[in-house]
Amino acid sequence: MPTSARLLRLLSLLQTPREWTGGELAERLGVSPRTIRHDVERLRDLGYPVHATRGPAGGYRLGAGAAMPPLLLDDAEAVAVVIGLRTTVGDAVSGVEEASLRALAKLEQVLPARLRSRVRTLSSVTVAVPPAAPASAVDPEVLTAVAVASHNHERVRFTYTGFDGAASEREVEPYRLVNWGRRWYLVGYDTGRSDWRTFRVDRVVLRTPGGGRFTPRPLPSANLAEWVSRRVSAAVWRYRARVTVFAPAAVVQARTRGLAGTVTPVGDSACVLDTGSDDAATLAVYLGMLGCDFRVDEPPELAAAVRELAERYRRAAP
Repeated sequence: MPTSARLLRLLSLLQTPREWTGGELAERLGVSPRTIRHDVERLRDLGYPVHATRGPAGGYRLGAGAAMPPLLLDDAEAVAVVIGLRTTVGDAVSGVEEASLRALAKLEQVLPARLRSRVRTLSSVTVAVPPAAPASAVDPEVLTAVAVASHNHERVRFTYTGFDGAASEREVEPYRLVNWGRRWYLVGYDTGRSDWRTFRVDRVVLRTPGGGRFTPRPLPSANLAEWVSRRVSAAVWRYRARVTVFAPAAVVQARTRGLAGTVTPVGDSACVLDTGSDDAATLAVYLGMLGCDFRVDEPPELAAAVRELAERYRRAAP
């Protein structure tokens, strides 16, 4: 095997998340352990941070360096990265779109013809659904600072602009960042209000210095994505609805994945769905898609929308 090809093969092996002994690498590449040592030194000269540990259990692994060295990607990895970059174009994080376009251009320029054709074919038949509402751009520095504070269990202080436009000063124990569509939400314990809160990150203006370290508390829910979805939706609903569904709670829970709300069992064959929407007619359509009999307990606007929808369906199929 030529030296250049062997170096590329060695680099590909070292990029896997494991540690290789010199003997394993020598066997894989069909060379001696001494050649492996020389090749490792060549990679280091090229800027690749190859770490080595001594002893019977020692070996080689590729670490993180001060600069970004070239990466070797197999066909599936390259296509996955291109698709991921195309998806992030138009993301809600400020600056990510431009960086994604630059990285995408660099990657597509060096893709082999067979992969370039595959990616272009995928792009030509893909249609993106635009978001229902534009999202305010999130400052990546704020996003990163909140993530670091969450990881280090450090309180953050910030000015927060609420849904009504009013600004307030907060001191929060940050725990998780939840990405929902084109929005980023911080889940944290508000020390001033002694309760868990959800904050839109694009409405956060960090203050310095931050707070001190804190002892982590048990999270408010094992499923934070569902918890945030329920709280965020409920905060802006125009109509709050209570519906009795004549089906087991487990069945209804499985069929309401795209509908925020809570399902409470009522016996073995019925449950109560507490949900809501800005538009009663849209909610009526969603309820009909459950595929179960139901009764609208409240509000009257939803009951009227269900009756109107039922009459329209009746006229459509006389």
